Amino acid sequence: MKKRAIKDVARTVAVAAYEGAELLDVTGPIEVFNMLNRCLSETAPEQRGYWIVLLAEKSGPFTTCPGVRIVADHAWDEFPETADTILVPGSPDAALEVALKNRRLVEWLAQVGPRTRRLVSVCTGAFLLAEAGLLNGRRATTHWLDLERLRREYPEVEVENDAIYTRDGSVATSAGVTAGMDLALALVEEDFGRKMALAVARRLVMFLKRPGGQAQFSTQLRAQMVEGGQLAPLLSWLKENRCGRVTVEELADRAAMSPRNFARVFVRETGTTPARYLDQLKLERSIALLEESTLPLERVARDSGFTGAEQMRRTFIREVGVTPIAYRTRF
Repeated sequence: MKKRAIKDVARTVAVAAYEGAELLDVTGPIEVFNMLNRCLSETAPEQRGYWIVLLAEKSGPFTTCPGVRIVADHAWDEFPETADTILVPGSPDAALEVALKNRRLVEWLAQVGPRTRRLVSVCTGAFLLAEAGLLNGRRATTHWLDLERLRREYPEVEVENDAIYTRDGSVATSAGVTAGMDLALALVEEDFGRKMALAVARRLVMFLKRPGGQAQFSTQLRAQMVEGGQLAPLLSWLKENRCGRVTVEELADRAAMSPRNFARVFVRETGTTPARYLDQLKLERSIALLEESTLPLERVARDSGFTGAEQMRRTFIREVGVTPIAYRTRF
């Protein structure tokens, strides 16, 4: 039996960070890649994993969003190697606006992107890839709070609403913050196989593939954000009764408000209309049933609170961008 040659060339992952980048967007994926290295050292020491390099505007310390300072190995455009994967983290609005106006960063991405095997963004890092023209004609996602902005400002990007992460050719994008770790784990599976990805997931106490999409988080997080607000009891009740057929008028009556005042308060506290919030709750339930059961579509629709399969189909197309059948086939 021929002895396998030692693989002495690691895959280079260059994390292209900048002032004000989200700390977890940077360190979360790095931890996934580093855990792969640790697993390989124990089970397959002859195989190299990832060589992780942190880039910023210049080498040396820079400040991330929480104020934590970390140290960049090189400046973006002075990195002497060709990276296998370039990962761009996101940031809050103010830092993102500064980064988008940094022509040195954007032009560097536009230059190196086409010749890099794999481009990856975490959260609002997708805006930087879009600004560099690297998402034109591609499917992409970002944090659920920024989906409409990405769609509005970069109309050539095919924005996916309900995705933890997307992959379109050589470009991968993820939803908000911790979803960057989900995407990194998917890249580990692509590079080193399911067995190694499972080993990394177990070490990090992660799902190998997180169930559901980010639509489920948007409604749940909105409910959490209004805790103590005027509608908190109502949203708590809705969470327990989301499979029933509830009208906006019934909700207004339960909240002891007129429908007009209820709609105004609801938008103020949740950021969306009562009708759309109800649709998203039903959508969450239908997504779970499609993923976890083989129930026929009509039964899924009715058990989720829709009037029937056709209403569910319209909601899926509007919110997720695919039909329920296409969603079930994909997942």
